Amino acid sequence: MAQDYYETLGVARDASAADIKSAFRKSAMKYHPDRNPDNPEAEQKFKSLGEAYEVLSDDQKRSAYDRYGHAAFQNGMGGFNQGAGQGFGGSGFSDIFEDIFGEFMGGGRGGGQRRGPGRGADLKYSLEISLEDAFRGKKTNITVPGSVSCKTCEGSGAKPGTSPVTCQTCRGVGRIRVQQGFFTLERTCPECHGEGKMIADPCGDCKGQGRVVQERTLAVDIPAGIETGTRIRLSGEGEAGPRGGPEGDLYIFVGVNEHDLFERDGANLFCALPVPMTTAVLGGDLEAPTIDGGRVKISVPEGAQTGKRFRLRNKGMSQLNNKSRGDMYVEIQVETPVGLTGKQKELMREFLSEGGGNKSPQSEGFFERAKKFWDDVKESSS
Repeated sequence: MAQDYYETLGVARDASAADIKSAFRKSAMKYHPDRNPDNPEAEQKFKSLGEAYEVLSDDQKRSAYDRYGHAAFQNGMGGFNQGAGQGFGGSGFSDIFEDIFGEFMGGGRGGGQRRGPGRGADLKYSLEISLEDAFRGKKTNITVPGSVSCKTCEGSGAKPGTSPVTCQTCRGVGRIRVQQGFFTLERTCPECHGEGKMIADPCGDCKGQGRVVQERTLAVDIPAGIETGTRIRLSGEGEAGPRGGPEGDLYIFVGVNEHDLFERDGANLFCALPVPMTTAVLGGDLEAPTIDGGRVKISVPEGAQTGKRFRLRNKGMSQLNNKSRGDMYVEIQVETPVGLTGKQKELMREFLSEGGGNKSPQSEGFFERAKKFWDDVKESSS
């Protein structure tokens, strides 16, 4: 007994046309003969799927099937004197198959036309720039190895004075038809590789490829505000296509080097500013550098501690495709003096004797918390 077409496709009887097409595509991809060579069960399953889809995808045939079942396609019933299985592989199913499996057939219903020369490969180039260049933007030249169209034959691959000839295997179509089980499939022509043309007398410079290896120097415009990982695409600057095919693209991946003074976070910059202990104690003015090469005054208040941060608006990085700038954050780091003279050490001792040890609020607060911690541990363990 023939299996119900709805069960074959795994859909409900009220399934929409889109659901039926989707179910057929999913199952047919799984059981396609190209993916299951020498597997008669998969081939039979694929045939059953096609038979079911041919009926259920046609509103008139589906209506007849819903009323009469498989009997609708037997001779003399309902006007369908061509059974679904008998018509399998005919123009009706062929159109369906090509429409859904264009990738197998080499382009679907429009696949009857010759593909022509293939597209050249894309190229990748890594470019390292400084943080200053990322801030200002930069115009630079890069040297890219690759292939270019052969000038001798103008990219055709044929010796000057001659022309490519039509491929006799596919007759210029670029594809050939082969029998696969119950189906006639189309494949790329193995002789001309889908181009439809053959080189009878190749060019001596490019050996029939239509392209030669050659380094090129290209001008690249690096925009201000660019960040590490940004990709710049130069259309048509990749590898030349074979035998006059279109060029690929060039992708430039930008990396911004680390800086000695600044750390970057998006459009913002961070700068650690060493502050002498005396300035931190008494207060004073210091100068900090900015990314544009300028200087900015930082007024350090009396008693400043390490970690105090100053925000300088619009002193950060340029922003990509934006006239505004980020901010710059200057964080002070109080520096402990080293290599003191005997007199300087004596002055420090005098400072301590005058109660200088009680002038460090963070230290006092820390040791108070530490003493409480030790007391709590002792109490809990007793």
